[in-house]
Amino acid sequence: MSSIHDPRYRNVITKLIKLRELKKITQVQLATSLKKPQSYVAKVENFERRLDFIELYDWLTILDEKVSNFLGTEL
Repeated sequence: MSSIHDPRYRNVITKLIKLRELKKITQVQLATSLKKPQSYVAKVENFERRLDFIELYDWLTILDEKVSNFLGTEL
């Protein structure tokens, strides 16, 4: 099974989407803060592109969430 289809990975991305929406940040706003096009965020959220750990850290920093809090909660 491809790692992008691993249920654990899909859960992480689902949590990122929920966190972004909870913070009322649009894909465009997140992408702008990341200095990326909106399509980058959309591809990650649609499981078309994989995030590495550094990218995850960048997303969480922008969403004002500590990595330890994010990873420490139930996926």
